[in-house]
Amino acid sequence: MLKNIYDTLMGNTTISITSFLLPVFSALLLGLFLALIFKLKRRSSSSFIGTLAILPAVVCVVIMAVNGNIGAGVAVAGTFSLVRFRSAQGSASEIAAIFIAMTVGLLTGMGFIIYAALFLLIIGIAMFLFSEIGLGTENSELKRSLRVVIPEDLNYAEVFEEDFKQYTTSHRLISSKTAEMGSIFKLTYEIHLRDASSEKALIDAIRCKNGNLAILSTTVMPKETPEL
Repeated sequence: MLKNIYDTLMGNTTISITSFLLPVFSALLLGLFLALIFKLKRRSSSSFIGTLAILPAVVCVVIMAVNGNIGAGVAVAGTFSLVRFRSAQGSASEIAAIFIAMTVGLLTGMGFIIYAALFLLIIGIAMFLFSEIGLGTENSELKRSLRVVIPEDLNYAEVFEEDFKQYTTSHRLISSKTAEMGSIFKLTYEIHLRDASSEKALIDAIRCKNGNLAILSTTVMPKETPEL
């Protein structure tokens, strides 16, 4: 009786409890290590770091569940496709992190735990070295979301170009909208300052051209920035 209940709960599988728990806990530990790497070397949200920590274990269990079953594999692929189209695109480093986490989960799910650990160790060392030499990274402390209010008669397409060339290494206009019955424009730029001291100089230069209307410089993303 008890054996029948056990067989029913466990399903038709040859995977023992030990064979199931060892890869899952290994994937969790490796996922936690990967999350710590990205927390130290990248500025990512807490939710992304938490997701990164558990993703290898999730993929690991999926691989063990599929285990050569073509029908289950097709269903899993369809599920991942739905998740892809229902989620917002992340940055390049976040997309790379997701692929790394999925690779770790695949390796542990297939039983290659040592190879998964070696793979993650190699990737971690490479990321650390690339970060130290500045390859593929940028100084996020100099990134700003800049919001500027200008009068309607000012041509915002060209008026600040010289100032941006002088005080920033890159800039782009994110959005523009009218307000106050069309008497003013509210502009949002994404800029990268040349150095920390450039911020005040840039704001002073813009103030001279926008008639001392409101200017807001912040490190948060435009969608999170409070209205002017």
